[in-house]
Amino acid sequence: MESRTGVKEPKRPLVWSSSHQKSTLFQSWFQFLLMLSMALFILVYTITDSSLSLWENVSLSQHFQRFFNQTHQVIKPAYRAYPRHRNSVNEITETTKSPTERPVGVQYHNTYPRNYHFIMDNPEACKDKTPFLVLMVPVEPKNVAARNAIRQTWGNESLVQGEVVVTLFMLGLSEGTDLEKIRQENLEHRDLILSDFRDTYLNLTIKTMVIMDWLTTRCSTAAYAMKVDSDLFLNIDNLVLMLQKPDIPKQNYLTGMLMWNRPVVRSKNSKWYVSEESYPEPVYPTYTLGMGYIFSNDLPEKFVEVSKSVKPFNIEDAYIGMCMKKLGLKPTSPPNPSQFRAYNTKYNRCEYSKIITYILGSSKELVDYWTDLKKPGPPC
Repeated sequence: MESRTGVKEPKRPLVWSSSHQKSTLFQSWFQFLLMLSMALFILVYTITDSSLSLWENVSLSQHFQRFFNQTHQVIKPAYRAYPRHRNSVNEITETTKSPTERPVGVQYHNTYPRNYHFIMDNPEACKDKTPFLVLMVPVEPKNVAARNAIRQTWGNESLVQGEVVVTLFMLGLSEGTDLEKIRQENLEHRDLILSDFRDTYLNLTIKTMVIMDWLTTRCSTAAYAMKVDSDLFLNIDNLVLMLQKPDIPKQNYLTGMLMWNRPVVRSKNSKWYVSEESYPEPVYPTYTLGMGYIFSNDLPEKFVEVSKSVKPFNIEDAYIGMCMKKLGLKPTSPPNPSQFRAYNTKYNRCEYSKIITYILGSSKELVDYWTDLKKPGPPC
């Protein structure tokens, strides 16, 4: 076709064909980039979703830093519950979750242990053998001295009075902790359990409930368990002998040093302060002192379930007492209550050969007293 000036114009079909080729090429590249982006997104999502594998295969410290900086913002100084249950200072802190993540039917979600996840675990501790007794020790991540002292003393006893005994340590996350060292420690001893709750004194109730969840999901075949503090002298032989008595219940059994009619501390200057909002009653139900209490291993599952509806407060042993009350159960006095002692003024070999518990002042005392008690010769 010619123009009015007599100059021939390019044919339109040729122009359209060239443009079409360029458009087709652009669309092909766009589709390729879109598919590549989707593949990368799926890969990142898969890796992120495999939290346990990440903790095992990538530096723990990186995830620890991410825990504090991004994913798990910690509410200070109060814990975040449902809006109508927000508490005042000096109460439980926790890692938060969005409302859609809260389990259905859980009213007090922050002490419900399945809101938290094990990021270092030793489930084989109860798979390779069926323990008669599992000793669960809540301890700060940085307190290696306490763990080593226990490993040298009562925690080193795996067969006591013919019964299998397992000792494990429960840790949470805290700032300033070298998690790579914890990983190496666990590789050496295979006795650490690490969960992603914030490890603080005010969160001992959460820590205790996570212990109960571990026993429920990892060690349900054990006959008995004990929550035992890391500063305790535990005469493990006497404890097993007590549990071997034919009249010791196999179910719904909780014992230790019983606390009756203990008033709730309302002084805000006290480390045991609990507000009326958290616990309105003036007196706690009967409970077992938190230094060390023993329970039949059917109770942890019941504690986990009932924690959905028991309002939390930061006195963990009294909280377990509340769970017992909610379940319609009561702690039982031990066969010989004098075996459960709190503090003493000085060490006496004869006395320590007869008791089950004593609270100590240092890890060195534990090693020294244990060494002396186990030396040859009658203790009395």
